[in-house]
Amino acid sequence: MCVRIKSQSWSRTPAHVFLLFVFCVCALSHQEFASCFCHYNSLELTVEDFRWRLKYFFMNPCEKYRARGRKPWKLMIQILKIAITTIQLVSFGLSNEMMVTFKDENLMTFRNLFLKGYKDHRHGSLSLYTKRDVNEHIHYIINRYTNLQNLTVGNLAYELINGDYTPLTLCQVFYRNSTIDPENDTFDIDPHIDKDCISIHPMQSLSNNTLATHPNFSLDFRRLLSVNIYLTLKTINLQTVRHHELPDCYDFHIVIIFDNRAHSGKIKVDIENDVRIYECSDWNVEGTSGKNDYLLLSFDSVVILACFASLILCIRSVIHGIQLQFEFNIFFHAYYNKTVSWSDRMEFVNGWYMLIIVSDIMTITGSVLKIGIQTKFLTNYDVCSILLGTATMLVWVGVIRYLSFFKKYNILILTLRAALPNVFRFCVCAAMIYLGYCFCGWIVLGPYHDKFRTLAKVTECLFSLLNGDDMFSTFLRMRDKTYMVWLFSRLYLYSFISIFIYMVLSLFIALINDTYETIKHHQKDKEPVSQLQAFIAECIDQPESGRYQITDESTCCMFSRGCFG
Repeated sequence: MCVRIKSQSWSRTPAHVFLLFVFCVCALSHQEFASCFCHYNSLELTVEDFRWRLKYFFMNPCEKYRARGRKPWKLMIQILKIAITTIQLVSFGLSNEMMVTFKDENLMTFRNLFLKGYKDHRHGSLSLYTKRDVNEHIHYIINRYTNLQNLTVGNLAYELINGDYTPLTLCQVFYRNSTIDPENDTFDIDPHIDKDCISIHPMQSLSNNTLATHPNFSLDFRRLLSVNIYLTLKTINLQTVRHHELPDCYDFHIVIIFDNRAHSGKIKVDIENDVRIYECSDWNVEGTSGKNDYLLLSFDSVVILACFASLILCIRSVIHGIQLQFEFNIFFHAYYNKTVSWSDRMEFVNGWYMLIIVSDIMTITGSVLKIGIQTKFLTNYDVCSILLGTATMLVWVGVIRYLSFFKKYNILILTLRAALPNVFRFCVCAAMIYLGYCFCGWIVLGPYHDKFRTLAKVTECLFSLLNGDDMFSTFLRMRDKTYMVWLFSRLYLYSFISIFIYMVLSLFIALINDTYETIKHHQKDKEPVSQLQAFIAECIDQPESGRYQITDESTCCMFSRGCFG
């Protein structure tokens, strides 16, 4: 087959001859080398064929179907994915909610069982101030543990290893040597840390003076850093039976901490909890056949297959777009002697396909983890929920691509895309001011205000103020401080609110509005905004015209896909 070329604006320079030679060498895998050079003196460049290819590439799925009868497989798979990934996420979310609720309720149970006089301390941890209180609490925890079976209303039990119950371990962490005399303003301290532990078995009775008489255990509060009590309890989450799920077995590794690192006369008491979830060794649920588990596994497999098919189609479309980008770049430089702008090149790289590819990868990975969790091989609930949740969000966001084919919906996408570079530069400048206020507030107000105690809290507090939240309480908590700090806090808060709410936010909104007006003006006047769009706009053939059908004579070896892989 010989290429058809019109003799318009094509100068037969040695460079062009060499360029055509290279293109035809690339095409040797599809046609004979001699056919690319046949009748070279009468070659005419078919610009219209290439323009049709470009216009077809940027058509929406419905127009492509009318042009070539090509079924919109990607669109149908995306619609299917929205349904099945949402159903999968809801199913996993209910299971994850039961697991998290069970862990939180057990943690609250441990606090009420083992912490003497515990109430719901939402505004701070439980604190002790006297030696007697500390000793009484330690004895209280040990007695509660040894009599757990007679106290708890839950299914808690001791851990049994090789026929022996796992003991409660009581450890104190302290400085190796120290002599502290505040009265004379003197101290002598060895900063090396030692740890001393004793074990108490569940069936062992404990009198009030057992710890005091223990030869290797006594509390020296001048050297004491912390007292840590380690214990392990087991239970079974039976509430999943009502939802046709196999119950899991739980190991709760509990640490009760008496924190005295500050040596301020205040010892903070709290409970930390580490959970291990696994399949029970021997189980039987009456009236169950495991059918629901097989259905869930089959459904997850369908999700994986659908996402894999979507992944392959999107990667194929991205590669095709990159190939066409190279062809257009070479064509534009050879025919018009111009360089294609970076923005025009990025038109060929469909960002929506990249988003769908990321979503598919995350869904496949999350589904594999979900199968592992259902079969009790894995317990990564948090990782799985992050992957599935983010993937489902991206799937729903990807629907906007198909809404953008309608002009009334497309205005949002065009505005966001056009405004993104300016918004990014604006946010970089605003972030410099924001970080300056963060560091200043952390250093100056941190010792006097809970919301400025750490750098993370400062950023959250200032972001809330930026959005107009929690203003009065932030001002109010600085009322009883020293006059200098109070005055600085007023200047700090008033200046931050004035700069960011009245100036930065207003400029940010104005930036978006300006981009929106520009896009709306172009849509109204139907003016092409790029060289690529202007080139494609010259083609007035409708999808139903039949000119977009694939024929042997419509493809030029110079711009065919074969030249580029």
